[in-house]
Amino acid sequence: MVLMVELPGFIAIEGPIGVGKTTLARRLSEDFEASLLLEQPEENPFLERFYEDPRRAALPAQLSFLLTRVRQMRAMRQNDLFSSTRIADFLLDKDRLFAEVTLDEDELALYEEVYTQLVLDAPRPDLVVYLQAPVDVLLRRIEQRDRSYERLIDPAYLTRLCARYADFFYHYNGAPLLIVNASEIDIVRNERDYQALVDEIRTPPSGRRFFNPLPFTM
Repeated sequence: MVLMVELPGFIAIEGPIGVGKTTLARRLSEDFEASLLLEQPEENPFLERFYEDPRRAALPAQLSFLLTRVRQMRAMRQNDLFSSTRIADFLLDKDRLFAEVTLDEDELALYEEVYTQLVLDAPRPDLVVYLQAPVDVLLRRIEQRDRSYERLIDPAYLTRLCARYADFFYHYNGAPLLIVNASEIDIVRNERDYQALVDEIRTPPSGRRFFNPLPFTM
């Protein structure tokens, strides 16, 4: 069923691995006939190597993600006139977040130089939706979806990543921000959970808002 209501023009959905970014982005795109940009981590040739040996593969994995995201953002900017709503399951600004967690000092300096040259014209979201959940919830969801390249994720790495996400969005002021406690809701199997979140996303964006929903019973 297509819900014929308006959304902000460009929505970026963010949060740590396993929190449900892509699931939400896909549902919104289908229900509101919006264009969709996905990270598609399975297409990064260095990602599985990173999970196997983070020290050796961190830099190529990070640069591969950066170059792909920049290409997607540039393509979206060129197609601005052809879609009223665009939804991405990533925020380009947060690319540095992963770099700071995974790279050593010299690698980070190189990454920063490349980043600065590439992202000067990135489009600004009209709304950023930041999904949060505890590490144990993320690990359970990662296990349930059972992607081969994620089986090697170190819980300690995920813990550091979540802490960095929290710090990043605590200071974030690049766009209106909706912070969602996604630990108890199920937007796949519970339609009322999903619709409650959609209502929050449809609220005219301004400043920083928090959404801490209780799960609806089926």
